[in-house]
Amino acid sequence: MIDWQIVISMAMFAFASSITPGPNNMMLLSSGVNYGFKRTIAHMLGISSGHLVMLLAIGAGLDQLFQAFPLGYPIMKVVGFCYLLYLAWRIAFNQSPLKRGETKGHPLGFIGAALFQWVNPKALLMAITYFSNYMPIDASNTFIFFTCLMFTAINLPCLGLWVLLGTQLERVLSKPRQRQIFNVVMALLLVLSMVPVLFL
Repeated sequence: MIDWQIVISMAMFAFASSITPGPNNMMLLSSGVNYGFKRTIAHMLGISSGHLVMLLAIGAGLDQLFQAFPLGYPIMKVVGFCYLLYLAWRIAFNQSPLKRGETKGHPLGFIGAALFQWVNPKALLMAITYFSNYMPIDASNTFIFFTCLMFTAINLPCLGLWVLLGTQLERVLSKPRQRQIFNVVMALLLVLSMVPVLFL
């Protein structure tokens, strides 16, 4: 029998953790401004797919590997932060098109976004918390798979909302100077979104 109270709690956690600001959402907001919704779809799907694979891997016991090798998580955080600094640099000095349909610049693609989840400490922390705090100890493989798909089904629309917010801001940021200031601010927020996770 499925305990629907647990499922509802898991769904609420998935929503809360997916809709709140973080590295993924900051990048999607910026991409929505600079490239529009259509060109950001691959980025969005990459995040969602990469996180689904991570959830399934932790469900299969990946978190036990981190327990066996405790240095793995700190190393991953440092690598992730270095890569995030590179992404922040790309955003800050982005040569984005001022009109949709122009091809100048390019957003993060599907593969890059999916792989980023594995060096994104917030994404990993979300996945571990999901299992350690909400997943029943005696959960079947079917239940694990179902709830991981549920997380992804909730996560994807939340990501889309951040992209849509970016597309609305794009109408306001019509001048090159405004766009440049926005990109620098977003790059700083992207870095700041990672700082709290570094000290966990």
